[in-house]
Amino acid sequence: MKKENFLLCFFILLKFALQYAVVHPDFDLHRDEFLHLDQADHLAWGYLSVPPVTSWISVLIRWLGNGEFWVRFFPALIGAFTIWAVWNLVKKLGGNLFAQSLAAVAMLSSAMIRLNILFQPNSLDILCWTLVFYTLVRFFQTQNPKWLYLLAISFAFGFLNKYNIVFLAMGLFPALLITPRRTVFQNKHLYFALLLAILLVLPNLVWQYQNGFPVITHMNLLSKYQLVNISRMGFLMEQLLFFYPALFIWVSGLIALLLARRFSSYRFIFWTFVLTIGIFTYFQAKAYYAIGLYPVLLAFGAVLISEWLENGWKRRLKPVALALPPLLFLPALPLIHPYYSPERILKNPPAYSLLGLNRWEDGKDHPIPQDFADMLGWSELAHHVDSAYLMMPKSGRTLIICDNYGQAGAINYYSKIPGLQALTMHADYLYWFDLETKVDNLILVWERDEEITDRELNFFEEYREIGKITHPLAREIGTTVLYLRGAKVDINGILKEEIAEEKKVWENGNSVKEE
Repeated sequence: MKKENFLLCFFILLKFALQYAVVHPDFDLHRDEFLHLDQADHLAWGYLSVPPVTSWISVLIRWLGNGEFWVRFFPALIGAFTIWAVWNLVKKLGGNLFAQSLAAVAMLSSAMIRLNILFQPNSLDILCWTLVFYTLVRFFQTQNPKWLYLLAISFAFGFLNKYNIVFLAMGLFPALLITPRRTVFQNKHLYFALLLAILLVLPNLVWQYQNGFPVITHMNLLSKYQLVNISRMGFLMEQLLFFYPALFIWVSGLIALLLARRFSSYRFIFWTFVLTIGIFTYFQAKAYYAIGLYPVLLAFGAVLISEWLENGWKRRLKPVALALPPLLFLPALPLIHPYYSPERILKNPPAYSLLGLNRWEDGKDHPIPQDFADMLGWSELAHHVDSAYLMMPKSGRTLIICDNYGQAGAINYYSKIPGLQALTMHADYLYWFDLETKVDNLILVWERDEEITDRELNFFEEYREIGKITHPLAREIGTTVLYLRGAKVDINGILKEEIAEEKKVWENGNSVKEE
């Protein structure tokens, strides 16, 4: 095996090993992952907040057994492909094996590890951004039109994964126009490639049209309830954190693109970065939306640094350059990932507060980062629901209704009862109710502090409280499972009215639950 291939395999295997090592097995999956997994049972060309690609991967996970290993495998695999793309881009830019290794080390010592532990659209989003830059660089190097078609496929697949890639297009288009690379707009293959991209995303656009463009509603909700709380200066400051161990590499990439004569042909990447960051800042975007801009900068920076270290005494700095990112990253690794067991966290809390990681979106400090708290208590909840379900009479239909998509998805994932299905009037589950068959019994999963009224109790012959989530670190601590047997009223009719009302709330952009 060639040394280059051996090293690439080493970095990819290390990537997989890290992705599994940084998550303690006592943690469950994250609440957002459950929604994507349940989409496998409701395949469509779009969903309320995301396009369809994640649901396709969910189908593969189902075919492979639906275990947590496979849920974590696919984001790790996508992260490995991103390293492969950067590795090859460095080579195509004339970088040597040291430059390739430096870029790979930078990718491994970054927020990519945190992103790639979760089964969400973010991992694939970053890969598609990287491929857009890669295919453009290869087109300008070779003038082979196949790269324009691969560019179109990369963008279309990215669009079908997460609409965030539209912001890249908003930065890339003017960046090409203001540089000599505007000549690409004279190439007829660009427009054929554009037509290909439109054809690929057309099913999703048709779905959006047929469903009243829920993406617009979703963006309005984000702007109204989440993005409005984001500081523009905070967005810019957080950009320094995602790849802080490799700051000297990606900043070198920016400098190379702006000043180095040999990279002047790719100056459009510098302006794409500036314009896209500017657009995100204006819209008060979440900081991680821009992570896809950095892998390509690492590639250019690694090439520039490797060339600078080639001569004289500077060669002695090569081991330092390779060692610096992991040395800076390792102290933070157990803090920014769910590395410690929940029991260890309770007995000897890590210093999350040093990095401000334990401050939640409610503005308060908690014992554990919010994302970690969203990975606890779910299997306990499913156990209580299973117990309630087994207590129900065999005749009649029992419906499980939850307060949010995390609860519903977790029950569906961790339940031991075949065919059991939990729903919620929240997110896409709102459109997955089947109320044609009479509902005789209910299992309600309610967040803490919610109480059932006497009116609701009178709807049923028997009421019991089955259990609560008791894990002290779980965000859902206190969530309660309620048993309601023997409906004395038309539950189907009541639920249809409530669902219709919730749909109106969603369509008017007033839902505060949708994330």
